[in-house]
Amino acid sequence: MKSRPPSAKPASVLQPFVDKKALAGAVTLVADRRKVLSLETVGFADIAKRKPMRADSLFWIASMTKPVTGSLMMMLVDEGKVSLDDPVEKFLPEFKELWLIAERDEKHVLLKRPSRAITVRDILNHTSGMVFSSPMEPRIDALWPSVAVTSYVMTSLQTEPGTKYQYSNMGINTAGRIIEVVSGMSFDDFLHTRLLKPLGMKETTFWPSKKQLTRLAKTYKPNATNDGLEEGRISHLRHPFHDRTRAPVPAGGLFSTAKDMGRFCQMVLNGGLLDGKRYLSKSAVAEMTRKQTADSVSEGYGVGWSANNGVTGHGGALSTNMSIDTNKGLIYVFMVQHAGFPADGGNSYGTFQKAAEERFAKAKKVRKAVLV
Repeated sequence: MKSRPPSAKPASVLQPFVDKKALAGAVTLVADRRKVLSLETVGFADIAKRKPMRADSLFWIASMTKPVTGSLMMMLVDEGKVSLDDPVEKFLPEFKELWLIAERDEKHVLLKRPSRAITVRDILNHTSGMVFSSPMEPRIDALWPSVAVTSYVMTSLQTEPGTKYQYSNMGINTAGRIIEVVSGMSFDDFLHTRLLKPLGMKETTFWPSKKQLTRLAKTYKPNATNDGLEEGRISHLRHPFHDRTRAPVPAGGLFSTAKDMGRFCQMVLNGGLLDGKRYLSKSAVAEMTRKQTADSVSEGYGVGWSANNGVTGHGGALSTNMSIDTNKGLIYVFMVQHAGFPADGGNSYGTFQKAAEERFAKAKKVRKAVLV
């Protein structure tokens, strides 16, 4: 039985965005549970130098770090050392001193104690009532976790715990500090020992080396007329990035590659198992990737993961993205370094994902046809 060949490679649909200067360049990856189906590049890592994007180009993945932190916490849940419904103050006693804003106007702020303690679940699904960051954090890597949580206790809650979704780096960073207290290890050591090293994520780090930084994709943003790109800067972090006096940030500090994040996603798609090694129980993966926020919240959230209708993942501040579609059994990783897009560049990720779905759905049909 004859069948048409699969459509063009997924990344090829991004070339028009590059040609019209709406996208500098990208690295894309598509995988299923067993293997990488596609790892492709398009465009430039450095437009001025005409330096092409490479498959191993490095990116600041920003908030794509949050699902990594959620996964580390679930390892401790699997071991019985933490329950998601434990109060944060069980591990960080200073959180007993939290205050909640009861009233506020231009002349006064009235504080009260929250009606219940913040739980580990609250800080990981953004319903703790914490704001995004504390006034003592000029950059996200300014304070090490042990110091950062002290500043968080001094920052009043905006809403009662568990009642409202409010995206918060403070909450995820607090989870990182709990991991340190419970494990007896620094956050980075726990991350490296329990996940990065055994999973083979050799490029993923808070402090990329000088050699790695030669592969860091340049940052771009729309120009003043919104018809092209101009070079930007990663201003959220202190330079130079290889300086280990910079704090590791559980909510958004990692640098990584498409291949590394693809492996991480494969482990999750396989229910916590990859290459014969179990990192998380199936129940832990199911719990952290299910939507736990209210139905009224369009951006559903699990435990460190965005979660909606069988699709889970996370994006980053500079437009990187990873998505696991459990319904289709596919993983999409989209690595760019963009602080916004000119023209229709914002459609580039959706265009790539649609092309990937079509290609690999057709490929499956072809394989079935050959068998017939």
